[in-house]
Amino acid sequence: MNVYDFDNTIYRGDSTFQFVLWLYGHRPITLISLPRTLFFGVLYGLHVVPKLTFKENLYHMFVYVKDMDIAADTFIKSHLDQIKTWYAGQQREDDVVISASPEFMISRFCKALGIRYVMASKVDMHSGKYTGINCHGTEKVRRFHEHFTVKSIDEFYSDSLSDSPLAAISQKAFLVKGDKMSLWPDEAIEKARRLMKEENLSF
Repeated sequence: MNVYDFDNTIYRGDSTFQFVLWLYGHRPITLISLPRTLFFGVLYGLHVVPKLTFKENLYHMFVYVKDMDIAADTFIKSHLDQIKTWYAGQQREDDVVISASPEFMISRFCKALGIRYVMASKVDMHSGKYTGINCHGTEKVRRFHEHFTVKSIDEFYSDSLSDSPLAAISQKAFLVKGDKMSLWPDEAIEKARRLMKEENLSF
């Protein structure tokens, strides 16, 4: 079983950021939320509010989109060409995608690609509010263990060292930069194992 991050890994760019920009252009009413986003963006940059608070206030723009299902489907259909060709060449039936991006977005992409197993952050597509824990860092390992009995991943791919906990439970792990890959740094894996031990996560 191979596991993949989504944004900047098998997808070229950050799909959520691209969707936000797409909404500004295709649903201009969402521009009403721009001052709110900028305000909380500054607070996040100054470390006054956590990332989750910034994200929820960014996603607040969703309340102005009355046809969110149609908007999301249209965006995804127009951006499937952003899936990297190297992934298409090695895709398997039991592939798993685990992402911190909103599940309602990532699940739609994966359904279009024929990827059955998807885990991502649960965000209400109409309110922008999180309805669960942000699927990030060690939370990705918890979510994986909740869904699968296997203890080890065959191969893991991600663009971010924040995913080192998943790399630590993989036989092989690859850091993706564009279309190039390198082996995951040993020191990052060891640091992740120490963190998981502190949180009583198996590996």
